[in-house]
Amino acid sequence: MPNTQYCPGNTSLVPVWVDHGLSRCFLDTVVSSVLLFILLVPGGIQILLFLRRAVLVEQRFLVRPLWFRLQVALSVVMVLQYGTRLAVLGILGNEDHRVDLYGYMELSACFCMACYLISVVILSMERSRTMLRRRQSGHGFVLLLFWALAFVNENLAFVSWVSPHWWWGFDSDVKRAELGLWVVRYVCILLLFAIGLRAPGLPRKSYALLINEDRDEEQEVPLLNAEASSAGQKSTWADAWTKTKMVFPYVWPKGHYLLQLRIIVCILILVAARIVNVYVPVLNGEIVNALTPQNKGGKVQFPWQLISIYVSLKFLQGSGSAGIGLLSNARTFIWIKVSQYTTKSIMVRLFGHLHSLSLKWHLNRKTGEVLRMMDRGTTSINSLLSYIIFQIFPTIVDIIVAIVYFVTSFNAWFGLIVLVAMVLYIIATVVITEWRTKFRREMNLGDNKMKQKAVDSLLNFETVKYYGNEDFEVGVYDEAITSYQRSEWKSISSLVLLNSGQNVIISLGLVVGSLLCAYYVSVSKLTVGDYVLFASYIIQLYGPLNYFGTYYRMIQQAFIDMENMIDLMKEKQDVADIPNAKDLEVKRGMVEFDNVSFYYNEEKPILKGVSFSVQSGQTVALVGPSGAGKSTIIRLLFRFYDIHDGQIRIDGQDIKTVSQHSLRKVVGVVPQDTVLFNNDIRYNIRYGKVGSSEEEVTAAAEAADIHARILSFPSQYKTVVGERGLKLSGGEKQRVAIARTILKAPEVVLLDEATSALDTKTERNIQSSLANVCANRTTIVVAHRLSTIIGADQILVLQEGQIIERGRHEDLLQQNGVYADMWLQQQQAEEDENKSDNEEDSSTGSGPEKLD
Repeated sequence: MPNTQYCPGNTSLVPVWVDHGLSRCFLDTVVSSVLLFILLVPGGIQILLFLRRAVLVEQRFLVRPLWFRLQVALSVVMVLQYGTRLAVLGILGNEDHRVDLYGYMELSACFCMACYLISVVILSMERSRTMLRRRQSGHGFVLLLFWALAFVNENLAFVSWVSPHWWWGFDSDVKRAELGLWVVRYVCILLLFAIGLRAPGLPRKSYALLINEDRDEEQEVPLLNAEASSAGQKSTWADAWTKTKMVFPYVWPKGHYLLQLRIIVCILILVAARIVNVYVPVLNGEIVNALTPQNKGGKVQFPWQLISIYVSLKFLQGSGSAGIGLLSNARTFIWIKVSQYTTKSIMVRLFGHLHSLSLKWHLNRKTGEVLRMMDRGTTSINSLLSYIIFQIFPTIVDIIVAIVYFVTSFNAWFGLIVLVAMVLYIIATVVITEWRTKFRREMNLGDNKMKQKAVDSLLNFETVKYYGNEDFEVGVYDEAITSYQRSEWKSISSLVLLNSGQNVIISLGLVVGSLLCAYYVSVSKLTVGDYVLFASYIIQLYGPLNYFGTYYRMIQQAFIDMENMIDLMKEKQDVADIPNAKDLEVKRGMVEFDNVSFYYNEEKPILKGVSFSVQSGQTVALVGPSGAGKSTIIRLLFRFYDIHDGQIRIDGQDIKTVSQHSLRKVVGVVPQDTVLFNNDIRYNIRYGKVGSSEEEVTAAAEAADIHARILSFPSQYKTVVGERGLKLSGGEKQRVAIARTILKAPEVVLLDEATSALDTKTERNIQSSLANVCANRTTIVVAHRLSTIIGADQILVLQEGQIIERGRHEDLLQQNGVYADMWLQQQQAEEDENKSDNEEDSSTGSGPEKLD
């Protein structure tokens, strides 16, 4: 006989637990709806991404077709058994003259059949197509989640072992038939789930790796790597899992129990808000019904209790589509500390990581661009957490609850209208947003370039002034802004298109649902209160749904903004400590280079088998032409780079085996170009030994012969030195650097042409300060003027990365080699310079001016 009932006895989906078992009407409706949602929304997104971003897999790389065919066959069997179930229940029901085929059975069967058909499509795409950037093997998250939930659903039958409404009683042909079909389903889904975990029908390696391994000289197959997809715009979600894994440890602060309690409270508030969202429109409908007379002249009730509860819940919920009520405000207030903890943790980690990178990376960096990446990246992480936890997840829950409520309280058509409108809305949002992603990425690149140009120009303010290129710099900046604004226009205009499409879909869903509800009211199947309930609920639902597109875009933008920051986090340390590296123990401070070879570029070696030793307290000078490798030796000893062959030892300990912190603690450097922090002089001197006393700072300044000069400044030690120390002269900056090194009190001192940028007279004045630094310390000096190192215990002459001469000053002069030629040339140059100065002094009638 025809069936017009949705649930047995024409009841609703609730209660969930009936006669010692789960309600089959409730379970089948909810589970089939959730499974279809998973396959339509995340599954639909995966299908779209595969159609747009994936490449076809060559036939020769497809493996084990038997397993793939088995998975397809099992899915087809699942579709057939649902169809068989409908047919069998209909036939047996008619024979027994009972209504055994209910509406929920038809709905769940159709939904599940659609699910398995969609799963076959996804399965085929995962086998025939692949994303080049995909690293992991096996099936995607959507299929695994679908099979897992379907398997869990079949196991829920055991919970209802004693219920008379399930098939365990075997007391009728219908129950025996359903038991047989359940066994078929159980076996099929168990096999699908087990095979899916192993994924034997898919390659065990990524497609890019398979292509690269198969590549040979005879077969011109392009080498694929992470950048292979640069020809086509990569999807924002390509590395979403990697990004999420990076963020997740900061969401749950380990060891911070008060913060964890705050997170739990916020989750409870979210749950309470979902309950309030259901009851607000329901109460609104009941109030209207109470105020509507049942017939002409009927008495109208005064529902003051309903109104009081409604207003209270509305106060908790808030008004407007944003719903900023008491619950939302309380959650926002409680979450502040969690958000601050996340931001601080990520920023500190990133800042520490940048300081751990090699000198090579920092020499190639663009400071303005790096700072912009840090700023956007840390901001995007907070936005990502807020949107996912407090916007996207609650919105999806509200939609699912609304579908279930309309199906149970009204009929399946209302739930179907909401589901179709939601699916169309999400698909349109995903497709258009994916299309406009490239415009956002272009805008970010333009923003980076604009900020980098501004910072670079302002940092080189003096150079701009020297050459009068202010107009040129303004023009370059203007061009950068124009390029940025072109990308910005594309991004904003495509956003307008997206908003218009979303508005059309929402309006269509609202008008169809309202017309259907109004029709049921007109034929007395629903009440006026039901119409008000539907209209208020649907408007309440479409409020956050309207923002769902915004949230999706914001999450996508957050992922895009995180890309640069994650690239920074992924930068590898070229120079890293070995596991469990020990601290360097210095007793004498003896330095040894044993057959050291090094290159920046393999085609151009810098050092070739360099060997020498510096005994404790000795001074060794390195001289030679530019590019001979003198400064490289200093950098290698400080371990800015790792050598490629040989050993560097301090007191017999290979510096590769000790921690970098302990190494750099005992080595002091006075560089050629001193750069100071934009802070006062006391801060810059104290930087050599953070936490030192005022007396120690003053003593270091006196030893560097800069104390008296500092006292002559109006602010004395509180004098701010300016950006990179530009407010001080070259000699003053160099003496501050010397004072800083004296305060550090290192066992080994490295002087990297510390006075080469100064004039001869200033250099001579600073030599006494340098002598204070080097007293009783192992010292290596890179010298430009040979007159400054004539007292060195040993002089090493380097040429093309090799030591060609070594000895004391007098010994090298007697050899009449390269060093002797360099000495004669510098002596002649100094005589010419002195002669020129004397002639100038004679013409002006004044004596030499005393500097510093």
